[in-house]
Amino acid sequence: MNPLHPKKLLHGKWTAVQPVAREKHFIVTAVVEPERPGGPVEWVEIEAVHSGRSRRLAWRALRDSAVWRQGWV
Repeated sequence: MNPLHPKKLLHGKWTAVQPVAREKHFIVTAVVEPERPGGPVEWVEIEAVHSGRSRRLAWRALRDSAVWRQGWV
């Protein structure tokens, strides 16, 4: 499990263990703030370096080392 804190994810680099559509390397482009002020952060937006496509992902999913590796491997 990758140790993480949602406030430190912005501009983080990640590698997908199983690439999909030639997308393997990603950058966290935004930490989505909760709708209610003071609530916990639940989502981040990641952008594929190769294609530039963005998608929203639960930040806790990045903790699964079977799916994501921290940094560009």
